[in-house]
Amino acid sequence: MRHRYLRPSWDLPEIYLYRQPIDFRKQANGLALIVEQELGHSPFSGALYAFTNRQRNKIKCLMWEDNGFVLYYKSLAEEKFKWPGPSDELMPLNGEQINWLLDGYDITLLQGHKTLHYESVG
Repeated sequence: MRHRYLRPSWDLPEIYLYRQPIDFRKQANGLALIVEQELGHSPFSGALYAFTNRQRNKIKCLMWEDNGFVLYYKSLAEEKFKWPGPSDELMPLNGEQINWLLDGYDITLLQGHKTLHYESVG
């Protein structure tokens, strides 16, 4: 497998997928306004937020890092991202899932079995 150096870390504690397409003319401040005003989250928390355009061929990830915003941008030459359908719900991801999405995998199909927690057998 090829090394990819400019990718979100697998260790990021909070990653969210904004499921509605956005206007891709928005830069870091415009995306931070979406995080704050539409989602009610603090854009300065260090969480990563992923956005896509209507055509699903571009992705922007926004994250606050110590003293400024990091804006990750990827534009596909031919294909589309396998983005979950539009919903008002923010979709939480882990570091592995955001990287699967960037690699072109359908993250809704790549989830393992849910972890079960039982207190007693009988």
